[in-house]
Amino acid sequence: MIFSSISFLSLFLPSLLIVYFLSPKKYRNIILLLFSLFFYYMGEKEYVLLLIFSCVINYFFGRMIPNTKPKIILIFGIIFNLGLLFYFKYTNFFLNTFTTLLGLNSHTLKIVLPLGISFFTFQNISYLIDVYRKSVEPQKSFINYATYIALFPQLIAGPIVRYQDIEKELNYREESFVLFSEGVKRFIIGLGKKVLIADAIYQTYTTILATNMTAFSYILVGVCFTLQLYYDFSGYSDMAIGLGKMFGFHFKENFNYPLTASSITDFWRRWHISLSSFLKDYVYIPLGGNKKGIKRQILNLFVVWFLTGLWHGADWNFILWGIYFFVLLTLEKFVLQKHLKNRLISHTYTFVLITISFIIFSIPNLNELKNFFKGCIGINVPLWNKEFLYYLLLNIPLLLIAMIGIGPWLKNNIKKLQKGKWRKRFEWIINEKRIPSHVS
Repeated sequence: MIFSSISFLSLFLPSLLIVYFLSPKKYRNIILLLFSLFFYYMGEKEYVLLLIFSCVINYFFGRMIPNTKPKIILIFGIIFNLGLLFYFKYTNFFLNTFTTLLGLNSHTLKIVLPLGISFFTFQNISYLIDVYRKSVEPQKSFINYATYIALFPQLIAGPIVRYQDIEKELNYREESFVLFSEGVKRFIIGLGKKVLIADAIYQTYTTILATNMTAFSYILVGVCFTLQLYYDFSGYSDMAIGLGKMFGFHFKENFNYPLTASSITDFWRRWHISLSSFLKDYVYIPLGGNKKGIKRQILNLFVVWFLTGLWHGADWNFILWGIYFFVLLTLEKFVLQKHLKNRLISHTYTFVLITISFIIFSIPNLNELKNFFKGCIGINVPLWNKEFLYYLLLNIPLLLIAMIGIGPWLKNNIKKLQKGKWRKRFEWIINEKRIPSHVS
């Protein structure tokens, strides 16, 4: 079940809202937990037992850390969580890699990847580490802890919500009509991003890929990859944040107009913020960060970006994607930083490199990826043809809307309009009290 599906919008969410708000406050976490488990069950069936098992084990690890050899319990907890993730997500990848290197016939095990395992694994690990660091107290209520892990708005595709960010709201939160209305508004914005833009762009580039491709067609598809991924991921985060607000939770922002970044470093401060901050706080800094010399810093960056790529998917294109960003960020940090002063150059440079990165991200087969890049520079294909022009002209309105939406310009101008002289001219439209009597 996904947030944009009819079953979610017309059945699941209305049913949950009715039951939740008609129930006493002391039962609301139980209701959220049961509905969240049902939400997961609708997509994963028997793997809901894995989710429950993971919650039980990590709950007891968290309770044990302050009382029984904290470091040993933490190590066992991390091994348990990474072991689950490795088995379900990476077993076949590494098995195929080793058999290929040894010249043997590849053998794939029948392992189905549970939805959301990357996200709830990281949340469990961050909770155990924070308890070990004494940043938070262990959660005494299993219901509250399981609700934190299984909470349906962020269960499948994030954002990665840290326990410390919603610890107080798990124990006690104040729902309100104002917060609920903000949540509905945010959810609708995310739904629009997903359905009206991301899905439409997906249809556009799949149609173009079925035509006689040209160099410009490949470039257009690459831009579409970037826009579609942004609107899909950020739209889902908007919906998750909106749903959280409906039930009294405040999830942190996960995207901050990343496609308007002026450098790759700036991009990763704005893109999937919950993931980049997790890796910084729980991997990069514990490894030594930039405190142990340049060579160690470069090694730490490599480890972080290798893991970032691997976390996104068990395929070589994702590892290549992570290493690609490692190279770019290392070059920016030590070589390019002083050359990125001109705004036009820096924004263009960043958008082009981001587009290249999402081409890598979107094409798992390395041979197909190589041919795609060949196509982008015109090898074995014409520069353009009539089909390219037809689909470009046909999709100009969609692409313009998508390009306008990647930045804060529209939002900022609406705010200026609301505050400026034009507000008085249009205020009667938005304020019922100012409607002239002869109109009403």
